[in-house]
Amino acid sequence: MFMIMVLTISRVHQHFPLLAKVRPVLLLYTFAAVYCVLAPRAAALANVYQTWPPKIVAALGVVACLSAPFGISFGGSAKFIVSVYSSVLLYALLLFIGIRCARELYTFMWGFVVGIALLVWQALAVFHLVPVPGTSVARLAEMYSYDSNDLGCVLIVGLVLTVLTFLTAGKKGKAVSAGLLVGIGVALARSGSRGAFLGLIGTGCALLFSLKRVSLVKRLGFVVIVVAGLTVAAPPGYWEQIGTVFSPTRDYNWQSGEGRREIWRRGLGYMLDNPISGIGINNFERAEGTISDKARRSFAGDPIRWTSPHNSFLQVGAELGIPGLILWSSLVVGGIVGMTHLHRRLPRTWMYGDPEERFLYLATLHLPLALVGFAITAFFLSFAYLDLVYVLAAFVAGTYVAVKDKARRTALAQPR
Repeated sequence: MFMIMVLTISRVHQHFPLLAKVRPVLLLYTFAAVYCVLAPRAAALANVYQTWPPKIVAALGVVACLSAPFGISFGGSAKFIVSVYSSVLLYALLLFIGIRCARELYTFMWGFVVGIALLVWQALAVFHLVPVPGTSVARLAEMYSYDSNDLGCVLIVGLVLTVLTFLTAGKKGKAVSAGLLVGIGVALARSGSRGAFLGLIGTGCALLFSLKRVSLVKRLGFVVIVVAGLTVAAPPGYWEQIGTVFSPTRDYNWQSGEGRREIWRRGLGYMLDNPISGIGINNFERAEGTISDKARRSFAGDPIRWTSPHNSFLQVGAELGIPGLILWSSLVVGGIVGMTHLHRRLPRTWMYGDPEERFLYLATLHLPLALVGFAITAFFLSFAYLDLVYVLAAFVAGTYVAVKDKARRTALAQPR
């Protein structure tokens, strides 16, 4: 399970052709599933019923399946569910039943951070900067599964969890986490992602104002380390690219028919025309090429660009309808609100208690920050059916379970 987390986040196995051919993630899935069957005590099936995130994820799976026959391409949706989405849901399920205590939650979070470290290594040493045609901008491109904007989203979430490991690890863990924060800043600069830059601003501000129990010096230090790495490593044209964020009406995303503004307008149309079932999971691009306004206005033989939604919330709303949008958004918003409420109920002494109590106390602070960073960056990406938000949902559920387990053991240890 730890290695699945590392490979899922980093995609590092794709850098090694022989390893990629073996399909290590599938093999690990199979091993984990068989192990759960042969050693049922290794998993806590009751976790599926004890917290709300597993129920939301299960409902999303049902809605996705129901969207297929009512969408514009049953075959396209069914193929995506079987080949892609089912594995995402399966790993979420394995995490839901596999996190039984704080130690296991901590282990999986470190697996995420190790995956981020490998992703940063690839961004710095494997992938190369490529000039953007018609501009002076150079940025990462031609990566394996992620594009540069996807990379930025994953790194922003990884930044928050790396801060958490820094605050809860020993000396060696702190050193590794501090070095990784610098690497994340460098990788963010090389991505050239404007959405990631906005995510960095939002997450950085939230970190500064939310971690009140962490000294101001440390909070400022986290931000300064990342920003220093970003500033020093900023590639040619980076700040010019970022500057367009403050003049959105001059950007192609505002002016072009293939820009995000027009894509989002059409996406809202798909959702409002199909509010209950949507157009079917993974059918947004197909809708752009077949039933959109631009498709109807085109002449026979004219090329039509099948564009992705570039907005995870709109992606779900258009493809799964309003019920799907509510469910998916609740993973993000519900996680933020739920962890905030849980944090308020925890004894403040946990911040200065044993390592387990301190970790859980800080986890309830950092998971909302990670979800905020995800929400900001995913607003500009098609990330609705990828692992990241489901992993965070599993961490949220695992935190509920671990807090309950710790409180139970603490109560049992109290003298009567």
